[in-house]
Amino acid sequence: MATTPEGRSDETLPSTDFTTLILSLHHSALMHLGDAPHPDGEAVVRDLPLARQSIDMIAMLEEKTKGNLAGDEERLIHQVLVELRLRFVEAQKNI
Repeated sequence: MATTPEGRSDETLPSTDFTTLILSLHHSALMHLGDAPHPDGEAVVRDLPLARQSIDMIAMLEEKTKGNLAGDEERLIHQVLVELRLRFVEAQKNI
């Protein structure tokens, strides 16, 4: 059993697939929007440029994978983008 540099075993890490990638970017965007806690327990800090970058990466993945995703993956990426774009607009209004 291999371990990570932090001493965790590979068994504790989530699977590596498209859904995990999208959900990771989703959480990153939420964190930068100030809507999710930092994984290290640090204080919530809003950073809209970093949120925009995460949203743009998801949009780029949607474009580059068009026609190559399973139905549930297409729905996930679409729903995540709709949610994040709405939250981003709301965050910009509250500056």
